[in-house]
Amino acid sequence: MRTHHLSIFFIFVFGALGGLLFGFDTGIISGASPLIENDFNLSISQTGFITSSVLIGSSIGALSIGSLSDKFGRRKLLLVASILFLLGSGLSMCAVGFTSMIIARIILGFAVGSASALTPAYLAELADAPHRGSLGTMFQLMVTLGILLAYVSNLGFLHHNLLGIRDWRWMLGSALIPAAILFIGSLILPESPRFLVEKGKVAQAREILHGLRANTDEDPDKELESIQAVANQPKGGLKELFTIARPAVLVAIGLMLLQQLVGINSVIYFLPQVFIKGFGFAEGNAIWISVGIGIVNFVCTILAYNIMDKFNRRTILLFGSIVMAVSIGVLAILNFTLSVKSAAVPTMILIAVYIFGFAVSWGPICWLMIGEIFPLNVRGVGNSIGSAANWIGNFIVSQFFLVLLAKFHNNVGGPFAVFAFFAVVSIFFVIYAVPETRGKTLEEIEMTMRHKEDLKETKN
Repeated sequence: MRTHHLSIFFIFVFGALGGLLFGFDTGIISGASPLIENDFNLSISQTGFITSSVLIGSSIGALSIGSLSDKFGRRKLLLVASILFLLGSGLSMCAVGFTSMIIARIILGFAVGSASALTPAYLAELADAPHRGSLGTMFQLMVTLGILLAYVSNLGFLHHNLLGIRDWRWMLGSALIPAAILFIGSLILPESPRFLVEKGKVAQAREILHGLRANTDEDPDKELESIQAVANQPKGGLKELFTIARPAVLVAIGLMLLQQLVGINSVIYFLPQVFIKGFGFAEGNAIWISVGIGIVNFVCTILAYNIMDKFNRRTILLFGSIVMAVSIGVLAILNFTLSVKSAAVPTMILIAVYIFGFAVSWGPICWLMIGEIFPLNVRGVGNSIGSAANWIGNFIVSQFFLVLLAKFHNNVGGPFAVFAFFAVVSIFFVIYAVPETRGKTLEEIEMTMRHKEDLKETKN
């Protein structure tokens, strides 16, 4: 693999395509599910399970892929994930009933979970330290672009039964295009040089590093020496994961759970239903609101891409936590004190402010940091644990949001008050638990954490 023949931009964009498919396949179902429900004569609980079944597959995929990527490499497993995306998307498009749709969605879940665990680690290991923040943010940028494209696809295919094929089949089938691009890209992307060093393929790692650092100020040979020093540490297993890597495990689980418990996917999955049930909006108008929020999400993630290497990670996280806590706290108060009609427009504005706070901070940084904080020899498994925590949090929010909304008699202030509580919790978590990683090489982060854990053991 001659990396310098490939554009660095190409490598990172194609490497992050797993994020685009992650966003697309989680966003597309919001427009397709009511149509599938009518076509297959499903109950509400069956339709809900079609939505959440992808989360079941995602949790399993995220947990299982880490150890495999540590054994076989990040690039090969991205290729496997692209095949699962192709298979799941094709089967979803061709589903003939509830059972076949569930099987297809679980396969898609395996792919989404695998991509969510693989991509952050892969991008972090390819990037140089000064630009790792912005390049790592490409994963979340692709996720938000995928969600936006899913919304656009829903609007574009709605009521257009092309070639006699139902509109929802075209919606789900449109995921085949980015899946095919990821498959082609995975065939020519370079392997992670850090994985290659760990497997003793130093010459191959050197060639890839020289290609990746050709237009930067970084010294690839010096970086290779640092990687080799860390790669010579004892090989990782469960003992390593829960001793030297224990602080990283706790931070990863905390970040990824809180990223979901502040309620982001209640907005991504259920925003049309919020405005239909909570404010009596027409279905078309509610979908257009979700497109608008999708645009805000994407544009704000572009902003995050541009600022990620200019400010400390902890500073950006704290800013986002405060913006989210204030915006949805005020949203909850307004919906309990104003009439439904008076609260509608302020709710739209405050949700947009909340999305801004999330998209510039917790959206990209959590995925970025789980790719940074784990030692090399357990990075794949560590990313799996963090990613699985995210999917568990996602499942909790998606399962209980509509239940909470009903408990509060369709007053959106209720669920958002709960999310505001977790946004406040996230402030204290950042202050007391999250390390600063900006500007440090992955090896420097690892050796710092090893040193801290050694000091702790010496004191004990």
